[in-house]
Amino acid sequence: MSRAGWHGAFEGDRFVLARRLPVRWDVAASCRMPRVSAPRLARAVRQDVWRALRRLRGFAPSVEIAPEGQGLRVTAGGRVDGPLPRASVEARLAELLACPVRRARWTAYAGPAR
Repeated sequence: MSRAGWHGAFEGDRFVLARRLPVRWDVAASCRMPRVSAPRLARAVRQDVWRALRRLRGFAPSVEIAPEGQGLRVTAGGRVDGPLPRASVEARLAELLACPVRRARWTAYAGPAR
């Protein structure tokens, strides 16, 4: 466990950042991103996911970064221990991952892949 209670680790060629282990995907959305540093990208995405869904009772965010072709597949979401309006939460996650302003900020923050 890292400081502040976040677990981050490579599992093969995937990087997973989660609040609770084992990771459980009650809600999730995915997108493709260019190749950048996986841990930094996961941290940036996690921060925005947390900000967007922090009022969802029992929410524990998770982000998974996996190589896909020439880029990366980002899956964001996590566990919800409480009432879950799945469709609206997944739509919110998909909207967040599709936002061009956020995507540009995440890419700039994550920098080139190492």
